Amino acid sequence: MTVPEKLNALRRCMQEEGIDAWLVPTDDFHGSEYVGDYFKSREWLTGFTGSAGTALVMQDGAWLWTDGRYFLQAGEQLTGSGVELMKIGAEGVPTIEEFLEQHLSEGNVLGYDGRCMTCAKGEALRKVLEKRKAVCRNYGKEGPLDLIDRIWKNRPGLSCAPVRELPVAYAGKSRTEKLKELREAMAKEDCAFHVAASLDDIAWLLNLRGSDILYSPVFLSYLEVTPEQVLLFAQEDAFSRELVSALAHDGVELRPYGEAYAAAGRIPAGSRVLFDPASVNDTLRTALDKTECIARPNPEILMKAVKNPVEQKHMREAHVKDGVAVCRFIFWLKQQMKEYDPAHPVTELGVARKLLELRQEQEHFLEPSFETIASYGPHGAIVHYSPTSESDLALKPESFLLLDSGGQYMEGTTDITRTIACGKLTEEEKEFYTRVLRGHLNLGAAKFLHGCTGTAFDYLARQPLWEIGADYNHGTGHGVGFQLNVHEGPNSFSYKVMQGRPLPCVMEEGMITSNEPGFYLEGKFGVRCENLMLCVYDEKNEYGQFMRFENLTMVPWELDAVVPELLNHRERELLNEYHAMVYRTISPYLEGEEKEWLRDATRAV
Repeated sequence: MTVPEKLNALRRCMQEEGIDAWLVPTDDFHGSEYVGDYFKSREWLTGFTGSAGTALVMQDGAWLWTDGRYFLQAGEQLTGSGVELMKIGAEGVPTIEEFLEQHLSEGNVLGYDGRCMTCAKGEALRKVLEKRKAVCRNYGKEGPLDLIDRIWKNRPGLSCAPVRELPVAYAGKSRTEKLKELREAMAKEDCAFHVAASLDDIAWLLNLRGSDILYSPVFLSYLEVTPEQVLLFAQEDAFSRELVSALAHDGVELRPYGEAYAAAGRIPAGSRVLFDPASVNDTLRTALDKTECIARPNPEILMKAVKNPVEQKHMREAHVKDGVAVCRFIFWLKQQMKEYDPAHPVTELGVARKLLELRQEQEHFLEPSFETIASYGPHGAIVHYSPTSESDLALKPESFLLLDSGGQYMEGTTDITRTIACGKLTEEEKEFYTRVLRGHLNLGAAKFLHGCTGTAFDYLARQPLWEIGADYNHGTGHGVGFQLNVHEGPNSFSYKVMQGRPLPCVMEEGMITSNEPGFYLEGKFGVRCENLMLCVYDEKNEYGQFMRFENLTMVPWELDAVVPELLNHRERELLNEYHAMVYRTISPYLEGEEKEWLRDATRAV
């Protein structure tokens, strides 16, 4: 079926159900950023493959909202589909709520699958519709209301991949220790029940890992915790007998995945239940209606974000391994460009394959931490572009390759972006590379009093671009999990307060955050410079506790793209100090020409 055919089939289902507007978010049942194949309804319906977006279908039109990372990609993929792109944050573009308020009238019905809508979003929609005297329908007479399922033939099934134990030697704390801390947090809120649906929170809390979402080591599950009991609702076939026994020994009882809703409905009326509205879905929240709901971010979120000493140690080890693989890749690519053969060129997909091969040579490598963004030349301006067989560009000895990639290791999760000169560069390319690198260096060198949030730092990264009236349309940094999601909260760097997203939290010792300013010139090139940084203590004096960042990523910057005259004295010092550290750390793992290349790539400026 083409996209127009799918939209027409959906509209027929809407008419049968008496629904005037149908909303298709990207979510699974757990509010996840990335979702398994079963949940890719929005992608299947519209043809837009980005990780973030919400589609709205009415009888007279269809629209898709997405953020600045995907404006170019969505514009290309939606062409001719009958779906209009709505650029979130762009001037004159209404939010979904504003659009519904403008287009729905009294008696109209907005429908969606309540399992794939967080209760926070569902509540926001209900408030809007009340103004128009319209109504929401998130559940059918015979169960979940999923119109896409009626028209999606050969829909993939729910993933049921094996679940494994994460040894305490890597986790740093046992699940019994973590459960004790969680129950202390519940007691502070005077809550006898905690219901969790966020997959990474559950995986972290129980020291379990899975693979139900590509590149994210999580498994489909819900959790119910009381002072005496822990109920884990998951697919039993994913657990070995030994793992079920180990969980039972620690007081965790495994129950069927689909029983989570009925169990929530059995919680005694009036009980205080702690849950996170950003991940508990609308249908599960309805099952809790007779209880006293305490809507807060999961306590696990902050506990998970502050890496313990064992996790910090392992993350440093993971980044050394990753640094070796990426350095060897850059050396390989430089050799390919020197020996460039237009009859047998290296392509974007070839780049991604080669980098994966080199990571796979590292001990304890598990899988990539996300789909590799290997974007050459003009593709670099598409912020989250990933090559396909149809778009696969051949590299030439000129312009930039923007390479954003990462790995999952037993020792932790990595995320790195390097913008690599494939050969001759223009003065424009060099200037913007240098400005982006300056912003990265200045943010990485921040020294600050404890109590600062990520909002306080964003200007450091953007200032070299803002001073010439340029910018980039994405956040500057995000939290990163420990052998978990490559994007996690609550820590981030962003000057914007985005509707529906939590405010940046205070930067705490042990938090790991990306530092990734960029610049993108449509039709020409893209630049992004990304390291992961660990927040650590600095000096403490009469003014308070000062903090700083420690670079974890160990790969050189592209000196052939740097304009030294644009760097001030401090920025040169920072660049040279970082490169000296990269050489000390990585050179013992390289030999011969690779080691000589690294020596030159980290030369003093």
